[in-house]
Amino acid sequence: MFDALKNMNMGDLMNQAQQMRQQMEQMQAEMAKKTVTADAGGGMVQATVNGKLELVKLKIDKARVDVNDTEMLEDVIIAAVNAAQGRAGQMMQAEMQKKAQEMGIPPGMLGR
Repeated sequence: MFDALKNMNMGDLMNQAQQMRQQMEQMQAEMAKKTVTADAGGGMVQATVNGKLELVKLKIDKARVDVNDTEMLEDVIIAAVNAAQGRAGQMMQAEMQKKAQEMGIPPGMLGR
């Protein structure tokens, strides 16, 4: 990739940078539509997060909840949301690496 940069003029570089930015924005928009679900507490709580790491759905299995132990339920909700956000983050990272590879960007150039 760097050898190719030597032969480009500033206008070509700017055009390529603009195209890369547009492709990354498109990928982010596509990823925002995808969702990831994780559970905690043996399925007591399921959290669904989108590609923007926003919580979009929370499901609580009422049959497994002890109404007298709200602290445990709060902890399980937090664990489920964190797990879903972690999975969504991994999904985003994998897609960014894939897109970077398609664009010819060396591994690690997009950051983490």
